[in-house]
Amino acid sequence: MKIAKIETLQADAGWRLFSFLKITTDDGIVGWSEYNESFGSAGLSQVIDKLSAYIVGKDPLRFEHLTAELHVRTRQSRGGINHQAVAAIENALLDIKGKALGVPVYALFGGPIRERIPLYWSHTGTYRVRNAELMGVPPLRTYDDLARHGEEIRKRGFKALKTNILPMIGDKLGSFTPGFAYTPGWPELNWNHDIVRAATDGLNALRQGAGHDMGIMLDINFNFKTEGFRRIAEAVAPFRLNWLEIDLHDPASLALLRREAPCPIASCETLHGRREFKPYFEQYAMDVPIVDVVWNGLAESLKIAAMADAYEMNVAPHNFYGHMSTIISAHFCAVVPNFRIMEIDIDSVKWRDEFVTSPPVIENGELVLPTAPGWGIDIDEKGVRAHPPKH
Repeated sequence: MKIAKIETLQADAGWRLFSFLKITTDDGIVGWSEYNESFGSAGLSQVIDKLSAYIVGKDPLRFEHLTAELHVRTRQSRGGINHQAVAAIENALLDIKGKALGVPVYALFGGPIRERIPLYWSHTGTYRVRNAELMGVPPLRTYDDLARHGEEIRKRGFKALKTNILPMIGDKLGSFTPGFAYTPGWPELNWNHDIVRAATDGLNALRQGAGHDMGIMLDINFNFKTEGFRRIAEAVAPFRLNWLEIDLHDPASLALLRREAPCPIASCETLHGRREFKPYFEQYAMDVPIVDVVWNGLAESLKIAAMADAYEMNVAPHNFYGHMSTIISAHFCAVVPNFRIMEIDIDSVKWRDEFVTSPPVIENGELVLPTAPGWGIDIDEKGVRAHPPKH
């Protein structure tokens, strides 16, 4: 068996692109993966195309050999987009190997420890504030609306949710994302009392709506410097968060925050490979390492998780993409012993299900692990092509 062809496909997903990699072998087996270039990874499809030249004509079942070669060939610029491109290729090769052997991908790594994956509803309120029309749901305009949304999540069987800071802007809820230059406040990233109050007002609404037994996380991304992260951590103490999620590229600063925070700290979703995680582990900088399986590749993600286990930490996947990414992340969650909980975006564009042959099955806030060979689902090319990217 040889790799015969490598293609990339993209689809309009409302406020972002969904991107898919298709690798076809000379005997007709197709391997799929999902990758993302909507957030900080512009040009990723072109990098995948360039790297593909090194593996066409080679044996796809030797995925460790091929990914090792690609990492060596990109060693001078390791990490970043190069790493994400290798990860996309690795994940598609794993799909091929599972299908060739007639087993799910998780069977290649010892089989599942768990067959139902506990989920938390991510971006609670965030998408409904910004993109309700594309989703076909009523917009959230007030904290009372946000409380009702929390109640909805509880009634749908979820035991945990994650939200962001949603300040009142004029007479309706808005976004706060200066860390990505989407809203004012960059490049300084200073905190102020209005934003701190917005963080606590949103959490108060969700606690009232979702109830006291709901696990709640707050993700504040790259939106502050260390000073602001400390101030938010102090303010959210009464809400008994499952974790406060912080993106910070200095391990020592993050370790300082973890020592002082009144709740667990989660971080590292933007890191690539064991070498980037290593200084964070050595500093004991977080309680829950977030591992992006789409950015790192499943095999590398499992190695990161094994390192985390040695530091007595359970891991959680970063998963805010499409259904294929959700299933890839679920295979990760199925086989790691030190698993915490899995992120999922329930809210999305109305046509997201058209991109796959079968959407993930979710029951009572848990994902039911697929049992078909490979990832267990495939990309529906007809559905993808029906929604071409809007540039």
